[in-house]
Amino acid sequence: MVTRRTVIAGSAGIGTAAVFGGGAVAVASGSDAPASRSGHIVGATAITRVYGEGQKLIAVAVEYDHDIADSSLSTSSFAVADRTVTKVYANRTAALADRGRDGRYVVVELSPDDKAALLWGKDAVGASPSPTASTSASASASAEPSPSGSSGTNPGTGGPTAGDTTPGGPIVPAQATVTQTGTISTSRGARFPASGTAVATSAVVNLIVDDFRQFTFEDPATGRTLKYNLFVPKGYDPRRKYPLVLFMHDASVVNVDTVGPLVQGLGAVCWASPEDQARHESFVLAPEYGEVVIDDNYKPTTLFETTAHLVEAVTEKYAIDPKRRYTTGQSMGAMLSLGLNIRYPDLFAAAYIVAGQWPDSEAAPLAQKKLWILVAQDDTKAYPGENAITKVIEAAGTKVGTAVWDAGSTATQFAADVRNLKKQQAPVNYAAFQTGTVTATTGATSPHMGTWQIAYSIPGIREWLMKQSL
Repeated sequence: MVTRRTVIAGSAGIGTAAVFGGGAVAVASGSDAPASRSGHIVGATAITRVYGEGQKLIAVAVEYDHDIADSSLSTSSFAVADRTVTKVYANRTAALADRGRDGRYVVVELSPDDKAALLWGKDAVGASPSPTASTSASASASAEPSPSGSSGTNPGTGGPTAGDTTPGGPIVPAQATVTQTGTISTSRGARFPASGTAVATSAVVNLIVDDFRQFTFEDPATGRTLKYNLFVPKGYDPRRKYPLVLFMHDASVVNVDTVGPLVQGLGAVCWASPEDQARHESFVLAPEYGEVVIDDNYKPTTLFETTAHLVEAVTEKYAIDPKRRYTTGQSMGAMLSLGLNIRYPDLFAAAYIVAGQWPDSEAAPLAQKKLWILVAQDDTKAYPGENAITKVIEAAGTKVGTAVWDAGSTATQFAADVRNLKKQQAPVNYAAFQTGTVTATTGATSPHMGTWQIAYSIPGIREWLMKQSL
């Protein structure tokens, strides 16, 4: 169920425009929406949200030329092509709400379980079979310079590694057509009869994703260019010091749009959700790699060093606390996190490692680090790899807390699992999902790639990470 295995990352305000799969992402603002008028309808805005398995189109906000009475609406009032309508209400803005209120917008919420909802990955309707290079969002997203002052891009090439055998593919543009199928009323009693005219969305609001900005970093030390996404806390005050979370994606996201790491799952956006930011205001940094940086030969490209240099450059540019920098990633990104902690022991205060591995012969420095490791028992590479690493850590005298979890647990059960593991009071926490439970819960083709659909939806682990410091 969506409520159990694909926890919503939360809503967010409207940010800067970006380029998704070659289609512009615009922001609707009152009657300025560019759609052509259809009767009393001024325009329609698609609303997306990111889940564990990727970004989905989950609502359409229809703008009228008069305030609409919320009491006149029902799920039979509107239809959206190829989608299941779950809730309909009026609002004053093109935004989701817990309760309706009279306003110029009618929000038509849609089931995230619909096949046509998914906008990311090979299963997305309209997706091409393999990743494709596309225009970087950094060219249009912002005029603010990156830490190096660069504005160029370097897409590069790449392929799967460490079990990432299913390419993510491009980001499918968020588009829908909506039809008013029932009579509705304005707040002053006028009646608008049903219409057979379908209205296409012409603007998009991407919850949380729009709060990130896209840049490029040119590393003078390596000569490499790295695209990246950056979330700056909304109440940013340069007189304070903030933590920073670095999220690094897996190889299935190599060489896609800059925003790829934001829409493929919760790994980046969960830290920028209103709920997480309310507890811990922080920066979130998510590079988009144009090549496979590390594969199962464990010989990283120079983008490995460039990533470390990017972290330092962003730290220098903004008021970031060098004692509260954290790294996390899945598969290739987890491998990068382990490797960076080994090579640069003072770069991060702690790491969240999701379905990754590293040669145990090089793992000894990890005994000095604070780690939370999550992997599936039936992950044929990452599970034995993490077992070997944790043996090295224990041999060095560092305590490792261990637990086996059911990947299909409820949020309440996961919260208890986290508390129980923390009770072991170990600097390194190692949790493994029981064999078979990841694929049964997520429907993923492999436990490896299914692990991160769940991993970033567990708030207790994120809370643990944010409390660590050097």
